[in-house]
Amino acid sequence: MNRGPVADLRARPGHEDEHGEGARRMFERIAPTYDRLNRTLSGGLDSRWRVKAVREIALAPAGPLLDLCAGTMDLTADLVDLRPDERVVAVDFARAMLDKGRHKAPRAEVVVADAMALPFADRTFSGVICGFGMRNLSDVQKGVDEVRRVLSPGGVFVTLEFFRPIRPLARAFHATFAKSVLPTIGGWLSGDSASYRYLAESMVGFLSRTEYESLLSAAGFESVRGVDLTLGVASVVRAEVAS
Repeated sequence: MNRGPVADLRARPGHEDEHGEGARRMFERIAPTYDRLNRTLSGGLDSRWRVKAVREIALAPAGPLLDLCAGTMDLTADLVDLRPDERVVAVDFARAMLDKGRHKAPRAEVVVADAMALPFADRTFSGVICGFGMRNLSDVQKGVDEVRRVLSPGGVFVTLEFFRPIRPLARAFHATFAKSVLPTIGGWLSGDSASYRYLAESMVGFLSRTEYESLLSAAGFESVRGVDLTLGVASVVRAEVAS
């Protein structure tokens, strides 16, 4: 019997296959209610956070854009609006999530694929954005390396994520949110409290923003900088590939 996803990143070595398959199945299950829950649980803040992330990817040079771990394609639609004449690709490992959001960006290319083994040639994209997906990878280093590989010189990588909180206020909020709010409301609206318990625990078990920035720098990215949003509840990190 397969285990579910492993929430704590440090506990995943040796369980990568179980984590990846468990996470994929989980997102397939919650796809029908995912958008409604996002809006409800964030109080609409998720839309504001995406605006901040898109402002950063707007600084990427002309060329194709990739929405990595695209989910129900909210960011994909933003990329299509941002670059109406450019190629835009949405990638996710859960087909049901992409199917749920396909109507939001009908012009975009949709690819079901693993973020740690992208089916694209080197230097394909001028910009890559990932919204709330990196912490769900079984090996974040592999995901970062793949982004670095498919980005062209001068390309920009933007991550919007729930990193492990450091600020006391953000830690208190995350603790309350993780233990009660997300599993309770998520379970009530979706009928799958276990999936939303994983999502909450994955925030606490992930890297801090500064640890993630260090990982990007070690992977060869330059001009790495991050900014916290809403008192550190979410953060945006921007990095570049040398021209």
